[in-house]
Amino acid sequence: MHRTLDRTAAIDPAGAAPGNGETGGATDGELVRRALAGESRAFEGLVRRHGPRVQRTVRRHVPGDAAQDVVQEAFLRAYVSLANYRAAEGALGDWLVTLAVRASYDHWRARYRRREASGPRFAESHQAWAERVTQARSVEAFEEETARREAREVLQLALARLSPEERLVVSLVHLEGLSVAEAARQLGWSEINVKVRAHRSRRKLRTVLEPLLEPLPNRTPEAK
Repeated sequence: MHRTLDRTAAIDPAGAAPGNGETGGATDGELVRRALAGESRAFEGLVRRHGPRVQRTVRRHVPGDAAQDVVQEAFLRAYVSLANYRAAEGALGDWLVTLAVRASYDHWRARYRRREASGPRFAESHQAWAERVTQARSVEAFEEETARREAREVLQLALARLSPEERLVVSLVHLEGLSVAEAARQLGWSEINVKVRAHRSRRKLRTVLEPLLEPLPNRTPEAK
């Protein structure tokens, strides 16, 4: 039986139909089997159940104005490749997160092909943060600084200067704290590849931040 999908209703977590007795008590495995049999309500049940986690994952990796499109792309990929999911290889939620990370990666690959060479300037508070990061002498110090409130904003500016691969590795390993093995599984790379890229990406992030630390003009003249 050929499966069809209402993209708006079935893929958008906000637009999925409310829970009901048909899907509310079913396991993920049962919903997968029913969705593969052509039952669109079953896939909507999966979207309702796992949509919030997928949304959180995507919003950590792409700008807010692009997040919903990437979320829909991740669920579309899940729908198309649902027959490839194997419960024995891991929980459905983890599989969906992997698809969300890879959809985010593809978003940046497409965006980087279109981006302009010029980049935005840092605000003064961002500059102060970047100075602390570039002066950090250990991984612990680096991670402590990236945990600060302004870190997310300034990192988005700095990460825009990295390649899509470098951006995802820095985000997963250095910002989200995933192990090399976890990051490798989500990205579909070997562990040694992730380990090498994580080291190089962090080093390049420092290099990228340094030229952005342009001196800011004095806002008020010094008192005589």
